[in-house]
Amino acid sequence: MRLGFYCALFAAMTAGNMALAHGDVAPQPVDTDALPDVGEEWLIENPYRGLGEDTWAEAIKIGDSGYNQNCARCHGLGVVSGGLAPDLRYLEAEEYGDEWYIERFREGYTQNGITKMPAFGDLLGQKAAWAIRTYIETRPDDGALDDHSERLKQIRDQLAAMADGADGDTNALQAELTEIAGTIETGSGAPVADSVALRAALLISGDTPDFAEAAEQLTIGLSAAQ
Repeated sequence: MRLGFYCALFAAMTAGNMALAHGDVAPQPVDTDALPDVGEEWLIENPYRGLGEDTWAEAIKIGDSGYNQNCARCHGLGVVSGGLAPDLRYLEAEEYGDEWYIERFREGYTQNGITKMPAFGDLLGQKAAWAIRTYIETRPDDGALDDHSERLKQIRDQLAAMADGADGDTNALQAELTEIAGTIETGSGAPVADSVALRAALLISGDTPDFAEAAEQLTIGLSAAQ
């Protein structure tokens, strides 16, 4: 996987609202102006999957915000379901999964006369629908960090020390984190996971590495994975 894609993804996501709260009861609008139009007729396959790295990264950022405002209440923070609703991480990142997703998004779901999921189609629109879908596709699979957790803890501690002025090989750590990020699998089968290894790698890349924030991202991610 190319580091260029990682950089585009990280830049887009950190520029947006990384909300971690449950969504409000009333559907919240999603600002999709930065995304290319996809036409008025509803599609059955995610159009942002094949429109280039920058568009996909922007869709993930917008989808992150849209999901957390409108979907997390039932489907779980980070798309990790608590059992109340389907775990959307495991919808295949291909047409079959897209069709199921877009039908539910547009029409909602009613069981025994009770609305289990509101119809979001007319309220949020197609661009928001596919942005949220793109975000969902990037979620790491359960246990995806298990094989790397001990090493990531060591890297976290080293980065925290470097934030306090200790010496360290930034390039080597960045390369190792990038390599680890490339092994993290998504639940959907999509090729890139928005993992804490990825975020930490990008935080220490470039001319102004942020060791403290990279260590914090690893701390949060490793705690959530337990």
